[in-house]
Amino acid sequence: MVAVIGDIHGCFFTLEQLYNKIVKNYPGIPVYSVGDLVDRGNHSYEVVKFIIENNIQFVPGNHDYMFLHFFKEPSSVFARSWFFNGNETTLESYEKHQDEMFVHLEYIKNAQLYYNLKDCFICHAGISIQYEKFLPSDFRNNLDLLEPFINNDLRTDRGIMWTRDPLLGLGKLQIVGHTKQQDITLIEDSHALYLDTGACVGNKLSAVIVHESSIIEAIDEKTHLNDII
Repeated sequence: MVAVIGDIHGCFFTLEQLYNKIVKNYPGIPVYSVGDLVDRGNHSYEVVKFIIENNIQFVPGNHDYMFLHFFKEPSSVFARSWFFNGNETTLESYEKHQDEMFVHLEYIKNAQLYYNLKDCFICHAGISIQYEKFLPSDFRNNLDLLEPFINNDLRTDRGIMWTRDPLLGLGKLQIVGHTKQQDITLIEDSHALYLDTGACVGNKLSAVIVHESSIIEAIDEKTHLNDII
């Protein structure tokens, strides 16, 4: 059994309260996040610090990689895209924490791109259905066959951090963020669960408790206004 949190986007106070709900009801449960820790909300620094201190495992989202590449590979498409995707609040939140910022960037750099767990498959935007034609019919028995496609397509529109395509059924629950929904949304055909419920636009931050591809409980926290105002 695991807990998975949706896109946080700098909403620290909302994250803190949601996390407390999770660990109160499910003490000792491993906690994961689908990424997009930074940008848009006011407290990106505090979010990443909280993630590290509480050993929350996460997959990097496109916003996390834009942040990383802005400082590590400034000529890349990730870095150039950051100017148009809410970077101002992230830069402001790290203004007095520049030494820690580079520690956080290394943490993002070293994060796994996906988790293929017994209970579910976790990534940021999802595994595009476009990959189906390149995979053997029995690929669901060995999801590591996806890895070369994931690595080769990190900078493309169909990649694991960017895709808006319908998602590929993986034979287990696939939990993703990236594409905002008003509420947690399950697409039954692909068994894909969309977990970004727009914390950074004033809606809510959501999490699910999952056991062997079954959703045990959904937990929400309404966005705290001091995270976005």
